[in-house]
Amino acid sequence: MTDVASVLPLLAVLLPALAIPLILASGSRPNVREGWTALAGVGTFAVVLAMVQSPDTPVTTLGSYLGVELALRADAAGLLFALLASTLWLATSLYSVGYMRGLDEGDQTRYFAAFAASISATMGVALAADLLSLFVFYELLTLATYPLVVHAGDAASKAAGRRYLAYTLGGGVLVFGGLVLVGALAGTVTLAAGGIAGLATADPNLARAAFALLVAGFGVKAAVVPLHAWLPAAMVAPTPVSGLLHAVAVVKSGAFGVTRAVLYVFGPETASDLGLATALAVFAAATMILAGVVGVRQDNLKRGLAFSTISQLSYIVLGVALLTPLAAFGALLHVVAHAFMKITLFFVAGLAYVETGEKYVSDLAGVGRRLPVAMTAFAIAAAGLVGFPLVAGFVSKFHLVLGAADSANPWFVAAFLAAGLLKLMYFWPVVYTAFYGGRDDGTDAGDHPFAPSHHEPTTDGGDDGGGTGTSVPAATDGGQETVATAEADDGVASARDGVSGRFAPVAGLETSPALLVPVLFTVGMAVVLGVVPTALPFWELAETAVAEVFN
Repeated sequence: MTDVASVLPLLAVLLPALAIPLILASGSRPNVREGWTALAGVGTFAVVLAMVQSPDTPVTTLGSYLGVELALRADAAGLLFALLASTLWLATSLYSVGYMRGLDEGDQTRYFAAFAASISATMGVALAADLLSLFVFYELLTLATYPLVVHAGDAASKAAGRRYLAYTLGGGVLVFGGLVLVGALAGTVTLAAGGIAGLATADPNLARAAFALLVAGFGVKAAVVPLHAWLPAAMVAPTPVSGLLHAVAVVKSGAFGVTRAVLYVFGPETASDLGLATALAVFAAATMILAGVVGVRQDNLKRGLAFSTISQLSYIVLGVALLTPLAAFGALLHVVAHAFMKITLFFVAGLAYVETGEKYVSDLAGVGRRLPVAMTAFAIAAAGLVGFPLVAGFVSKFHLVLGAADSANPWFVAAFLAAGLLKLMYFWPVVYTAFYGGRDDGTDAGDHPFAPSHHEPTTDGGDDGGGTGTSVPAATDGGQETVATAEADDGVASARDGVSGRFAPVAGLETSPALLVPVLFTVGMAVVLGVVPTALPFWELAETAVAEVFN
């Protein structure tokens, strides 16, 4: 593909940014405010789709700074990430309206403005053509998402925000150190499929230092152990934030950054010669297993999903670190597959909270009967994350396992299989409890079999003191305000009883369409990617990216 000058890459970054002042100016008119969000989302998606369909590679030159040529370039890997984020921004925008209004959240204008800023930065991360531009957008993403993490404004969210900044800004410092060292060694920081040529002949010890700095810096947002602690703490944010930013934009920017560092800065051959790719693979494999083990013990649903995310992100990092075409292809597919499956799980967790007030697995007994469509979607997405056929996760993990078997260290196949077993151990009790758990006999039939009771003190920074049928947080998932609730006819408390009824379910639906439609869309995409994976552009983009890197 030939590079052609185009304004499209810049437009993909600017459209969400231009929506920010319009959203802020429309704060007193919520429907107009959300209209600007929708227009920016549709526009951004249309621009990205136009670049995907272009026979050439659109490039926007941004000028020069300190001798570095800055540019935005829509290569295959960048378009894959940009198409994913712009698609899910549309779904999350609709879901956010139902969720934020359904719980009568405060500061909704700030919330939607910060969301638009986050997507703008994500587009920049995806399309950056050089390490300096990538670093700038990577840091802007941290600043844009901070208001979302601390949205609740309580002590727990502020503590989570401080931890989030400490980790992610610290990671940014490491990335900056790495890019300076790469520039000094290679004379350029422009990304190149297969690696920057000058690094192959650079001093190996300095090259190893640059590799370590970049991978560690990006590894913070990819939540590679031991750089992961910020992610479970950030689950105090509203569920749409957890869904898009902590299943797509923030964490995927980290995994995408690792991919750029390994395959586009150093390249497979140089990374192999330096001997550090294997060390990265070991860290990733350890993260997959350790996060899975810890996740099994979580009773707070969102916290459990956070540890699942930590584990799943390292599938991507391990696939890249194995340095084989099949594994890299599987890693790029898993960027997409994990996003659709995990955001479905977060959407359902938030929907269940809005409808029932429940956020603990051991309190979900009967929720599957109250919300059959939503919990069925949860079960399908969970099956995909485990690796069952006909869902997107099977396709990506199949290629990851084949790539591991074809690598210099085929024993990593065992890490993928063990991590999948741990996912099954976590998700099966959730699904079983929701559909088959009972409360009528007064027993603990709904208790999560692996997790300690959430009625005992915990240290996750959330609200751990409540049982069912007492009070339900109405402000955020972590809870600032409480409203009295009564047991519903099916034995499940309803958070909707104490908040605005503006989003009462349509007749025949179990919840508001604003909440249910995004769930059906994302789980539907996960199934399409599992049944006919070549039907969507993601497959071809991943193939093209791998072909460019591995010649």
